[in-house]
Amino acid sequence: MAAAPDTRLSDTEVDDLRKIAGTMVPADTALGMPGADDPLILDDIVRSLGRDLPLVREALVAISTKSGGTFADRGQDAREALINEWYPGGGGPAAALGRVIVGAYYRDDRVLRALGHEARAPFPKGYVLEQGDWSLLDVVRKRPTLWRDDRVLPTGGR
Repeated sequence: MAAAPDTRLSDTEVDDLRKIAGTMVPADTALGMPGADDPLILDDIVRSLGRDLPLVREALVAISTKSGGTFADRGQDAREALINEWYPGGGGPAAALGRVIVGAYYRDDRVLRALGHEARAPFPKGYVLEQGDWSLLDVVRKRPTLWRDDRVLPTGGR
């Protein structure tokens, strides 16, 4: 019987993720903004990995490899430089890592309040959205159909 895949990060992986998250989104005390390495935000990141877990693991390994295993020992500027160099070419793992960190960060009530938003879900009250330039969608509206209409059966169909 094959072993079940790990569905949680190890303590070492969580510690690496904490350092990376805090580097990507550092705290700003002047604005009252916690960093993404804040324990509440980090816990949300770890809980919300879901299907991104394998890609986040790849990102953690890639960053560790790129740093020669010394990422956590480097100063903030050196960590930022390493991530800024790796991120553009990091592909799916980089996108997944950024998505889970930023997603959890902007779900945090303290961050929402610091940005001047109510700390609440967008529904059912919703938010007022200023109308934009709907003519920007004209290009999309004029494109030919990209899907098959399931109501039209091909000749000889049932």
